[in-house]
Amino acid sequence: MDVAVLRSFVAVVDNGGVTRAAGVLNLTQSAVSMQIKRLEELLGFDLFDRVGRKLVPTAAGEQLLGYARKLVDLNDEAVTRLMHPGFEGVLRFGVPHDLVYPVIPQVLQSFARAFPRVKIQLETGFTSGLHGSFARGELDIILTTETQLKEGGETLAELPLVWYGREGGQAFQKRPVPIAYARTCVFRPQVTRALDAAGLGWDMVVDTEADASVTAMVGADLAVFALLRGQEIAGLAPLPRGHKLPDLPLQKVNLYQASGGMTDVLAHFRGLIEAGYGAIRAQAA
Repeated sequence: MDVAVLRSFVAVVDNGGVTRAAGVLNLTQSAVSMQIKRLEELLGFDLFDRVGRKLVPTAAGEQLLGYARKLVDLNDEAVTRLMHPGFEGVLRFGVPHDLVYPVIPQVLQSFARAFPRVKIQLETGFTSGLHGSFARGELDIILTTETQLKEGGETLAELPLVWYGREGGQAFQKRPVPIAYARTCVFRPQVTRALDAAGLGWDMVVDTEADASVTAMVGADLAVFALLRGQEIAGLAPLPRGHKLPDLPLQKVNLYQASGGMTDVLAHFRGLIEAGYGAIRAQAA
């Protein structure tokens, strides 16, 4: 089976249709449709059913998908290693705690396969601290959560802040509202401003620089806080409908890259991150 055709098949599955897949692959819609048709003719069965406006894989398509991903990944790994056999060094990457999942583990895995000689130095922290490290030249690429984009950056996605508490907890009903945030978390002033604007009193129940202390208070049902939509923390869940807490602003997921050496390596790493957030945007559309 042609790897290019399998790549188109995977892209259609990941993006829910031919139009978005064509944009990701930088191909025309007709070219992608023709590749899918060729693959179906080769295999002798349909790969997709249409559900509403989206294409979803058939049972046979689901079976093919795992193999297709492996073949595409293996092809890309082989080509990259042969083309860039000598790349080695350290890539210094910074990311906020709440952006590690779900994109970054897959990015790190794919990058390690493509550039096995490049060591990844991972730093997690708050956006303000990561900006400081980046400005001092201590990091090559950072991701941030911000309401605005700073000069030289790129916005990868916009995600809503969602109220979280202990699963089945009652802390959100207390007045003043007990909230928990580390001192330098960028969400902290946004949440307090929203509560002030809604005329709701609030009480900051922790004084800490550590995320672990914050999640411990929320997990004990002694406070609530807001996280980016889609975060999964054991024992915590989005608050139920009708929680009566104010809506919160959208957050930009921004990427900043330093200029300098390892241009091809950084470009590949950045491309993996951009593809990961491209899939998130497609799922949210």
